[in-house]
Amino acid sequence: MVQSQTSEPPIVISGKGLYVVILAVLSVAAVVSDSLSGRFEEPLTSLTVPFLLTTVLVSLIGLWAVPMLKRLKAGQVIREDGPQNHLAKAGTPTMGGIFFVPVALVVSVILSAVALGKFSPELIATLLLTLVLGGLGFVDDLQVLLKKSNKGISAKLRLAIELGSGLIFALWLTNFQSSVTTLQFPLGLSIPIGFLFIGLAIFVVAAESNAVNLTDGMDGLAAGTCAIALLGLGLVVANDWPSLMVFCACLSGGCIGFLLHNHNPAKVFMGDTGSLALGAALAAVGLISNSLWALLLISGLFLAESLSVISQVLYYKATKDSEGKGKRLFKMAPLHHHFELSGWHETKVVGIFYLIVFGLTLGTLGINSLS
Repeated sequence: MVQSQTSEPPIVISGKGLYVVILAVLSVAAVVSDSLSGRFEEPLTSLTVPFLLTTVLVSLIGLWAVPMLKRLKAGQVIREDGPQNHLAKAGTPTMGGIFFVPVALVVSVILSAVALGKFSPELIATLLLTLVLGGLGFVDDLQVLLKKSNKGISAKLRLAIELGSGLIFALWLTNFQSSVTTLQFPLGLSIPIGFLFIGLAIFVVAAESNAVNLTDGMDGLAAGTCAIALLGLGLVVANDWPSLMVFCACLSGGCIGFLLHNHNPAKVFMGDTGSLALGAALAAVGLISNSLWALLLISGLFLAESLSVISQVLYYKATKDSEGKGKRLFKMAPLHHHFELSGWHETKVVGIFYLIVFGLTLGTLGINSLS
């Protein structure tokens, strides 16, 4: 069993400090963007109002929801083969996605309907995919709690539902917007892929949802990185898809509101209920808006987390000796655990990962501005 280092390095910044910083940075980014673009003329379809409104609502609802989850004994079961210092987190309420995701979705529907005077089909489709995979995560979390182990529904059934959801979404999208079969890139570049788009869309839905799920392994990590990614993707689609921009702003604000209760030391975890929903939301927005290049760049950290797990497994199998024991590329996968077991404090890992996603998002927005 892998052991973490006994000496604990000093904490550079606390979990609360990280929360204050990310709240301030994203709030300023939303206000500046809306001011420069003139979106404050229609505040309900800006970034700032949906973001801050959902942040406040989720923060307040969490004051009731977190104790309720604790009373229901919805405590997290910690994997025994994980970092040993995480065993102290056993019993922390999980399934936090059950309160912050629905709030964000409801606010996005109301604001879009009031501002645009209708329920846009692209928003409804995005909501449905988010709810379906969030529901899958809820069932998985529930199984973990009932079994009192870290094993939920079977991996095959879970993957089948993810792939099936992606297929239905892809079939709808090709009928709703036939132009998605030609992938768009910056500087006017495009690649026609025809029916292959369906396979690509299925892969994106499954890969993105699982990538975010793998990133959810430290206090505040998935919530903060997704908040940055969602707000960035909202900016990418703002001009052509205002309803999706509002959706991204609301879900980003939901993540920040949740982060108030989830930053280190966490009072609640989002569970698969939250992480699978967030991944599905990112995938849906990227697919509908034909911004897969932007989704790929913004999700670079999530991709790295997934690749670290895949490469760890493959390398272990490839280096097995006669006793069936292999070597490891990382001290532990996903990647954030490797740095933790290398002596980094949890908040240092989370803070640096925030900076990475923020840098990737800025780069994506810079490239998008050249289009």
